[in-house]
Amino acid sequence: MGTILNPYISFRDQARPALEFYQSVFGGELDLRPFSDFEFAKTENRDDDSKIMHGHLRAPNGLNLMAADTPASMEWKGGTAISVTLSGDDKDEITEYWKKLSDGATVGEKLALAPWGDWFGMLTDKFGVDWMVSIAGSATTGQ
Repeated sequence: MGTILNPYISFRDQARPALEFYQSVFGGELDLRPFSDFEFAKTENRDDDSKIMHGHLRAPNGLNLMAADTPASMEWKGGTAISVTLSGDDKDEITEYWKKLSDGATVGEKLALAPWGDWFGMLTDKFGVDWMVSIAGSATTGQ
């Protein structure tokens, strides 16, 4: 395996439903490991034991997404300082991802042809994660 850079999203208690949603968008295999699976990770708050200590979605096309829940005993800062960017040149594939990500989302910019020649859109999904989606202009305009 070569080097891979993975987004790793921190949630308070939404990692499981978020990763299950992303699996419905991108497909692939989902590995969910709750705190209770790891002796060293047992939490002070038993309600946290069923939350996700580590989750990993591996989509068949090489996309990877990781996430975890932050236990109640730890500070959680949310995800407003980062966006997950999805980009490529397969307009049909990425447009389908956009449609699925848009379910329950707040769309900041509709996916549309941008002045710089790419298709571009921004949304905040139903779990509060910011996404930027870009389709290379040469794929959509024949350049």
